[in-house]
Amino acid sequence: MSNPYFQFSPVGLIRSPFKEKFGIPRQSGLVPAAEAFLELLPPFDTEQALREIEGFSHLWLIFVFHALSPTPWSPLVRPPRLGGNRRVGVFASRATHRPNPIGLSAVELVAVGEEAGRLGLHLRGADLLDGTPILDIKPYLPYADSLPQARAGFAPAPPSAQLSVTFTPEAAAACAARDDLPQLRTLIEQAVALDPRPAYQALDPTRIYGMRLFDLDVHWRVAPEGALVVALTRHP
Repeated sequence: MSNPYFQFSPVGLIRSPFKEKFGIPRQSGLVPAAEAFLELLPPFDTEQALREIEGFSHLWLIFVFHALSPTPWSPLVRPPRLGGNRRVGVFASRATHRPNPIGLSAVELVAVGEEAGRLGLHLRGADLLDGTPILDIKPYLPYADSLPQARAGFAPAPPSAQLSVTFTPEAAAACAARDDLPQLRTLIEQAVALDPRPAYQALDPTRIYGMRLFDLDVHWRVAPEGALVVALTRHP
């Protein structure tokens, strides 16, 4: 190739509840309560570009892992699905550190609409960090994209919830007090149940974990009987 380099302009940005990488589900659709808004950027913020998109229930989003640490890619990675103890080829995984930091996510389209005066798409089941640049949007086609006979290697089925999740009275009250976030408790339950801790980390019932959702820091700990959400505090 005479010019092996390409330059892309994002068509939009994701507005999601996930403000940091810890706690984001490792695949789309695992946390149905994770709603997001794809804000279209000029000159792509036109209704013409979205004509008939509402005829599709799901979309493919091609995006950039924009918040990675400057770690070089490696030909071998340790997928969390394998407990972080086994190496596989980077092209046999969906690892974030790749030769080109590009991701692919299938999300449910809820509606076309506006948020803060900007045209975009309301989505459900997102696994995307807030601010993620979207390079392209494509309709999901069941006859071509759903292949029941396909083999799925070391990930033959979706991960099941690993933890039962309960709330202290204080944490439950903090969720109920957020009238502007009616799905907050469900979102926390679904995200924590998947156990976002590193697979190699030993169980420590005294350790408090935290993840950012919306404008909140969610604090929780894990014991043999499950996860306990202990507090919700405003992020400073």
